[in-house]
Amino acid sequence: MTRFREFKMPDVGEGLTEAEILKWYVQPGDEVHDGMVVCEVETAKAAVELPIPFDGVVHELRFEEGATVDVGTAIIAVDTQPGAGEAAPEAPAAAAAPAAPAAAPAPAKREPVLVGYGVAEGSTKRRARKAPGGASPATAAVQAEMNGTAAPADAAIGIAPVAPAAPAIPAPVPGEDRPLAKPPVRKLAKDLGVDLATVVATGAGGIVTREDVHAAVAARQAPAPVEEPVAVAAPAPVAVTAGARETRIPVKGVRKMTAQAMVGSAFTAPHVTEFITVDVTRTMKLVQDLKADKDMAGLRVNPLLLVAKALLIAIRRNPDVNASWDEENQEIVLKHYVNLGIAAATPRGLIVPNIKDADARTLPELAASLGELVATAREGRTTPADMSGGTVTITNVGVFGVDTGTPILNPGESAILAFGAIRLQPWVHKGKVKPRHVTTLALSFDHRLVDGELGSKVLADIAAVLENPKKLITWG
Repeated sequence: MTRFREFKMPDVGEGLTEAEILKWYVQPGDEVHDGMVVCEVETAKAAVELPIPFDGVVHELRFEEGATVDVGTAIIAVDTQPGAGEAAPEAPAAAAAPAAPAAAPAPAKREPVLVGYGVAEGSTKRRARKAPGGASPATAAVQAEMNGTAAPADAAIGIAPVAPAAPAIPAPVPGEDRPLAKPPVRKLAKDLGVDLATVVATGAGGIVTREDVHAAVAARQAPAPVEEPVAVAAPAPVAVTAGARETRIPVKGVRKMTAQAMVGSAFTAPHVTEFITVDVTRTMKLVQDLKADKDMAGLRVNPLLLVAKALLIAIRRNPDVNASWDEENQEIVLKHYVNLGIAAATPRGLIVPNIKDADARTLPELAASLGELVATAREGRTTPADMSGGTVTITNVGVFGVDTGTPILNPGESAILAFGAIRLQPWVHKGKVKPRHVTTLALSFDHRLVDGELGSKVLADIAAVLENPKKLITWG
């Protein structure tokens, strides 16, 4: 079995070609195990944490934080047989046995595979670590175990196990310089500025534990530092030289993908945008009533929720608007579900996660989904799966004080609704001019799929629901 394995940059989205390494969670010498997150990367769609699909000790990080790496390129090498010494003679037990007909080898442990990550093992070689201080093989094995670099079980690598029972862990060998501690404990001690040689070990066999490190910190009356949260959504700061007339910012990640998608959409789908201004006073009253409703307690209730519900009702009344254009097969694909996208502005750029099967959700369920979507986007935890498969989108430009706009379609979708600012304006109501809450809606649609009549019906239905929310019941 190959001792060193490479973990390659997987395709964590749909056909992505590259990703930027935002943060490493491990360093050379750290122990890793199957499913452990080793780094965070930013793709063209989202920030994603990458779990490694095998066990071992980190041998080498191939790229620094901030590097952009092509999918399929090895980013980390792992020693899967740490503490095994210089490489790989055959097991001595085999020499004692007489030659026999070839038998089927024991099956190798099946490793999980990430999307876009092959099962073929890497061929990277490195000189194996030697036992410190010329220690005996037994002592070296103990040290490897204590430092978290012990080789995996013999059965897992297809070698016949040796029979003797495991002895109790011996006490540390006198004269050895390096205290016994696993890599995570060593890293903790380093972060806290603690010299492991000064720590009183309480673990079995003289191992320094995390509790021992914290006790050492408390003993010197230094407060333990608070771990700062990782600013997943925050972009890297741009250095601006004093007096500079220009600043150049690399286009990558979400911003690069958004730019490419918008150019492709604008010059592929023939856009048409229609506008309507509507009195939403009754909708605003309903929002206040829903906030006081015990069935909506703890949920995110705002005008966007009712705009989303109005759009879903309009799609139910005009199902042909919920479609996509298949250029290759020259077909219109009607969707019998609505994955409702909500455009969200984040420090990393514009993203459009969507609520799957939004049309099948009740109002409380829709409110819960909207709240979760917004919270996830703000925290930078939106995944590529959250942003794939959308059918129609809402962009709430009103939160910026903007009345309306001419939004560009999200690629592959048939329509996008811009929801403008709600303003108190003079409005003719029941024959008299009164102050009313008014907003402007703009619906852009793909004119290959949606003609003017259908687009106008959809927009008029949305406006009718917002003007008279009783239609949420009669039409819903």
